[in-house]
Amino acid sequence: MILQKERELIVEYGKKLITHGLTKGTGGNISIYNKEEGLMAISPSGIDYFETKSENVAVLDLYGKQVDGDKKPSSEYFMHRIFYRDRDDVGAVVHAHSTYSGVLATLHWEIEPVHYLIGYAGKNVKCAPYELFGTEELAQAALKAMEDRNACLLANHGLLAIGGTVEYAFDTAEETEFVAELYYKAKCVGEPIPLKPEEMDEFLEKFKPYGKKL
Repeated sequence: MILQKERELIVEYGKKLITHGLTKGTGGNISIYNKEEGLMAISPSGIDYFETKSENVAVLDLYGKQVDGDKKPSSEYFMHRIFYRDRDDVGAVVHAHSTYSGVLATLHWEIEPVHYLIGYAGKNVKCAPYELFGTEELAQAALKAMEDRNACLLANHGLLAIGGTVEYAFDTAEETEFVAELYYKAKCVGEPIPLKPEEMDEFLEKFKPYGKKL
């Protein structure tokens, strides 16, 4: 099976999207890129994560041609492949329809650095302007919003996270959702006080030895 390891990881992490509360139903999608093969594995379209098998996971080249997998790829494959084509540091993409990131995305707000764990994503998390799902325009908007960052909100849509590995991309999605929840709840009762740029720089420097690729 082509990209067997990557496809098995997508099945595993697809289930985690549900069990970790990052999406509901068949919302969201995950991909992993194999640089040596020049191929990406991506979750199939519209299949329950707990029903998905590794052979259902689609394998595409970076031109969008499907080379393996018995199901159609996620309609968001444009938004995945653009990072593999344009950023050398990306090996996996996680897209989630998580609640608090989704709330902030409907407001077109960015997430300010109100907690140091925003550092998984960068110094803050920007919100990409609204574009129709499954389009090249959405992919371009996400790429721009994620300059020097590992996550962004998608206006009126959800959360997107990237990483060198699927483990890091998933952690980034989870920590971004955590900070989004803090930010939303703080906004409900007052005006949150973000960390200063130098405080974020201090955290990011201290975070490097943990082996996390920022």
